Amino acid sequence: MTSINTQCLIVGGGPAGMIAGLLLARAGVEVLVAEQYPDFLRDFRGDTVHPSTLGLIDELGYIDEFLELPHHKISTISIADAQGEAVFADFSRLPGKFPYVVFMPQWDLLNFLADKAKKYEDFTLLQSTKATELIVEDNHVTGARLETERGIQEVRANLVLACDGRHSTLRESAQLPIAVHEARTEVLWFRISKHANETTAFVHQGVGFTLICIDRGTYWQIAYVIPQDSFERIEAQGLQQIRTDVASVLAVLGDRFAEEITTWNDLKLLQVRVDRLRKWYRPGLLCIGDAAHAMSPAGGVGINLAIQDAVATSRILASTLAANRQPSTQDLAKIQRRRQWPVRIIQAVQTRILSKLYPDNKRDQTNRPLFARMVQRLPILQGLIARIIGIGLRPEHISTTT
Repeated sequence: MTSINTQCLIVGGGPAGMIAGLLLARAGVEVLVAEQYPDFLRDFRGDTVHPSTLGLIDELGYIDEFLELPHHKISTISIADAQGEAVFADFSRLPGKFPYVVFMPQWDLLNFLADKAKKYEDFTLLQSTKATELIVEDNHVTGARLETERGIQEVRANLVLACDGRHSTLRESAQLPIAVHEARTEVLWFRISKHANETTAFVHQGVGFTLICIDRGTYWQIAYVIPQDSFERIEAQGLQQIRTDVASVLAVLGDRFAEEITTWNDLKLLQVRVDRLRKWYRPGLLCIGDAAHAMSPAGGVGINLAIQDAVATSRILASTLAANRQPSTQDLAKIQRRRQWPVRIIQAVQTRILSKLYPDNKRDQTNRPLFARMVQRLPILQGLIARIIGIGLRPEHISTTT
């Protein structure tokens, strides 16, 4: 076992971890990011880059270079059901330079951020490196043990930043209690080829399921959303049931499904959960992003919130960490206080107001829910939803002082 020291150990190389690592290294903090996989090439991840994130990349001076990467822009989110197609969110109504959402493979975003962060000598990225447990001394987290290709390594740090997602090893090791836990849906992800100039609504409401179609240029990334605990029933019915459902809302994709999706290995199951820690920290440790508050995939807002968590964290803690001091629990509590109320409101919206849009075997979804009808009739609501999704309730800025 070897041991090294750093000022901040970040566990998890997702959007929150990479943004935090880049911003802290930029502020002169010695940072080590531990990412358990050898690369970022994992399919069926959140691929949305919201207006608020585009604004942050612009504040860093990277936006022109970033937008040279392959991407697809959308200005509206439309929902199609038995009553026809209706706009649900209109990003063109947003103020600022980026009235749209960018769809880009998340591995391109993460590679871009990693390349920028590596230009700072205080930044280190270790891949194929998995955190297994925290190091705790006198009830204070002083580091973590990492499983690497060369064996176990101990990393001591003034702060351990847990960005390791909704199944966080570190929050489990810290025994941080969960205040809220709710699961409504499961998602089967798959991809289907896309023909040139082919377009469709972003969301299709079926009977007992919802289909989300993400344009990835040469193919559609499809989310087949079903009620919680429905997968075993769907699996018993076979792939033909999914093909029939897809064909019922998009006939052309139903035909391609039969040709291109031939085994269950062509699909990936995601069990959706919405949860939130009662306390995001303990001395020496802070959880942010999905590690602190797992979100529903609806609108891709989890990525938005995670990145804003990372910006607030780096802005509040950078000077303390750069001075090689340990952040106080008051500092960590300040971050939670700042970020938790947007999380609570968005989670309430996802689990209550938007719940009628979730697939439900007990409800007739051939009739458009009241909330969806209101949005269709009131364009101002389309702009409000776009603002909640694209900018958030408390957007963070790199240049803002606290």
